[in-house]
Amino acid sequence: MEPNRYGKSGRTRRRIIEKAAPLINKKGAAGTSIAELTAATGLTKGGIYGNFKDKDELVLAVYDYHAESLNRIFSRELARAASPGEKLAACPAVFRKLYAHTCAYGGCPIVNTATEADDTHPALCRRVAQTIDALKNRLAELICRGIETGEIRPQTDAQRTAGLILSLFEGGGILARVTGRDAFVTDAVDHIEALIADIRQRER
Repeated sequence: MEPNRYGKSGRTRRRIIEKAAPLINKKGAAGTSIAELTAATGLTKGGIYGNFKDKDELVLAVYDYHAESLNRIFSRELARAASPGEKLAACPAVFRKLYAHTCAYGGCPIVNTATEADDTHPALCRRVAQTIDALKNRLAELICRGIETGEIRPQTDAQRTAGLILSLFEGGGILARVTGRDAFVTDAVDHIEALIADIRQRER
């Protein structure tokens, strides 16, 4: 974020993002009107565009806010585990917590944004791709470090396994969101848990 870029304080800009975030997450970028944004923020159209040059810039800032929030939750939960293998084993519980958190918020911002932006908003689509790549690399790094510490089986393909874990969680989230059936994501996370248990070294 860039405070004062448009002659307004960073605090006002942040407030606009926080008020707009749940609305855009539920209704989508295209489905959220400027009238709804002014009602949510309590500002005039000019007040909003005094801080953001257009709606697209606000939408991108909102996505960054969502991605940062989810990353903080993920980091905080994994920080409670000591070793790489333990952190990886904690991921299914984090996924369950994230799903419960985002359900109350109108769905996962990554899933919601990816579904909407795929063919309609290239810049937003790139942001989502960057988030997914960062999360995949983070999981792969845990696996690599777990191999180094002897906690993860040495023959494990870190990138492939990380991609599978992420695909299961995000894919299950999309199906659960579309159908309204939580079983899609809960079953996916159960499978992730079994996959991680399988690649962890057995104690000798």
